[in-house]
Parts: sequence; structure tokens; C-alpha cells
Amino acid sequence: MLDLDAPLQRILALQTPEGAIPWFENGPWDPWNHVESAMALTVMGKIEAASAAFDYLHATQRPDGAWFGEYGNALPMVDRDFISREPAPRLIDTNFCAYPAVGVAHFALATGNWHRARKWWPMIKACIDFVVSLQRDDGAIPWSLEATNTPDDDALLAGNASIAKSLECAIFLAGRFDEPVGSWRQARAKLIQALHDQPDAFDRRATGQRFAMDWYYPVLSGALSKTSARQRLDQLWSRFVIPGKGCRCVSDEPWVTVAETCELVIALLALGERSSAERLFRQAMSIRDSSGVLWMGWQTAERVVWPKEKPSWTQAAAILAADALEGFSTANRILVTSVL
Repeated sequence: MLDLDAPLQRILALQTPEGAIPWFENGPWDPWNHVESAMALTVMGKIEAASAAFDYLHATQRPDGAWFGEYGNALPMVDRDFISREPAPRLIDTNFCAYPAVGVAHFALATGNWHRARKWWPMIKACIDFVVSLQRDDGAIPWSLEATNTPDDDALLAGNASIAKSLECAIFLAGRFDEPVGSWRQARAKLIQALHDQPDAFDRRATGQRFAMDWYYPVLSGALSKTSARQRLDQLWSRFVIPGKGCRCVSDEPWVTVAETCELVIALLALGERSSAERLFRQAMSIRDSSGVLWMGWQTAERVVWPKEKPSWTQAAAILAADALEGFSTANRILVTSVL
């Protein structure tokens, strides 16, 4: 197995005594990236640290089932190399709020500790009920509570694809706990139909044409048929993948990022494209510091690490991709195939 100790230690070093896992020192926190890091801790056998992360979510959940997440993507660069440590905007992002369902299902499958996972079930029920309550008639889900019924209202393609996976995992948990799923099955079916057949329901501002996540997440989520998924990846492969380097974050910048490359690895595995997945994973694993911790990305035109940040979720994406490839946890297929 690839040496993943340095990425693991990076996540552990960032986790606070309360259990929160921010992006980096004095950086933003949001529930999606927090859960991704908790999943990586689970994979690597750090069960108590992972449990503390889920307990933190349970303790900080709002009465309506949501969480405020600090929107780190909105932070400016403080200089050429580093992201500002100023407070990030706080928003209730629907994708962020749904993702704990994936993390708890992953924890249960990896550890076999369904009793502990059952403790977090009320949290999952509340967050999924909250997200489903915002679903539009066309099946799409607005990207944030604050944007609903405003000029900024939109349904983001990658976020909705991720929500589809979260709904899948929530329904799976409900079945294991013999709990009713209410309208979740219908909500998931409507959302998958929209992802498959109604592209106009998403990204009405056309911002997603730049982002790799909007390209591969409908594949990663399992929302598309295998044929449609292969066609989708093939159609835009040359736009987003730089040969020998990895996956761009955005199509119009010569910047490959470790997290996006690792998520594309998992999407490829879902289609049985193992050789391409292995090749991309090796490329991502080369973007490390001298201790083995992964940088956020590599600027291919200038041939420099950029930015000089090593986020927790970058380490987590690599660990989860490694597990999907090598199968060293019993939850290694959760992001590759359906759990239903």
C-alpha cells in the first residue's frame, strides 16, 4: 500500500480538541470537507478521531437540521502563495448539509460498529429532511438556503450530484436501522432524473462549464447510466485532463489539483477504467512536500506548487482514492458503487 501516513498525520494535526477538522491552520470549516476528512480517518483506523468528528457534527447541528459552513472558496489570496486566514462567509450549503449521510454510512461499513452509527441517525434524519424540504418541482435542489428565492438562486450540478449520493446513503442507513425513509426515495428519483434528463435545471448562470467537478460528479454520484457516464467523461477529457499531470480544477487555467484528480480516479473506477485511474493517481501522489504531505495543486505553466497550502480535504481525497483502488477498508466501494 502506498505510504499514506503523512497525509493522515496532517489531518490529525489539524483536528481540534472539539473534533472539528478545518481546511488548514486558522482556516475555514465546513461539514462537507470535515466529513471527507473523517472518512479518511476511518479508513486509516483512527476510529476515535473519526468518531469525535461525527460527534462534533452532532453537537453543532442547528435545530432545523442544517449547519453553517464557512465558504472557503470565497477567501482571497493574502499574497502570491497563501490563502487568507480572514473569516470566510458563512452559508447553509445544501450539499454540505447532506454529506454527513455518506460519512456515517462509510463509518458503519468500515468499522462494523452499527451501534455507534445508530447514535448519529437522528442527525442524519434531520439533515436529509432539511435538504429534501428545499427540492424544487423540477427535482433540483438550490445550492444554499440563503440564495433560495433570490437572484442568486441556482442549483449547482456537482452539488446536486453529491446530494444524490448522500440520499442513497441515507436510505441505506434507514434500511439498516429499520427506520422509515418518508419522501427520500421519491426525492432521490426526481433528482437523478433531473441530473440525467434535465441539464437546464442546473447551473443557470453557466458557471459550471469551467469546473471539473461539474464534469465528473454526475459520474461519481452514480446518477448516469454507464454509457452516458463514459460519453460524458470522453467528451470533455481533453478539456480537463493535462496529460502526465492530472485533472485541472477549472478548464481555463493550467492548474491541476490533487483533490479533483483523486475524485476523478474514483469516477473512473466506477466505470471499470482501472488503468486510467491508476495512472492519474500516481500523478496526483507526486504533488507532495518533502515529508510526504500533499499540496493543494500544481501550476503546470509556471511549474510551481500553487497555492502553498496543504488542506485536510486534499489529504482525505487521496486516502479515499487509495482505498478505492487498493481496498484496504471494508467501505472501499461506497464511492464506487451503489450501496442500495
